[in-house]
Amino acid sequence: MARTSGPETRDKLIRAAETLFAEQGVHGAQLRDVVALAGQGNPSAVQYHFGSRAGLLDAVMAGRQQRTERVLAPLLDAAPDEPAALVGALVQAEGSELGSDRGRRCLRISAQLSHESGVRTRTPHPTLAGTAYWRLIERIDACLAADGLPEPLLLERLDLALTVVGAALADRARQYLDGTEPLTGEELFLTDLTGTTTALLRAPRP
Repeated sequence: MARTSGPETRDKLIRAAETLFAEQGVHGAQLRDVVALAGQGNPSAVQYHFGSRAGLLDAVMAGRQQRTERVLAPLLDAAPDEPAALVGALVQAEGSELGSDRGRRCLRISAQLSHESGVRTRTPHPTLAGTAYWRLIERIDACLAADGLPEPLLLERLDLALTVVGAALADRARQYLDGTEPLTGEELFLTDLTGTTTALLRAPRP
């Protein structure tokens, strides 16, 4: 029987989950299929290592977050308090995941979770508390407040902007994984995504 303990098994389960969560959805994928794809003989392997589907999903997202945080942190430190610069740092960091199939799968998963960040209540999801990603959100929030947007509209607009970035990157990731030829080169795509998202944030107050 295959091993069901140790870091190697845990990593196999995470990688299998990345594949199936991206292809079938974080709620649609069956844990038994994750276990089988990871080559494990114990059907309770996910529960043993992660406690639940939610625990496995958190582990998948933790690895993805570690990678993007390494890119985002120095960009955020260098960025002025201006929406275009902050959105540019976000898009560049998130876009770094397009460079590998693993990152592309994780972008597809992240897009399914975009409304769980806690932006609308200004209460970060526990996995985001204290991260560069959340600091960036707070800095964009402050820029929009300085523009005089009323709080409900500000929070909706910020949440929408993050959703747009996540959805656009997830679709780009899908094209790469499927072998579909994108309409634009990656540099132009990321630059336009930055400009479009910034324009959404800076749209005139209704």
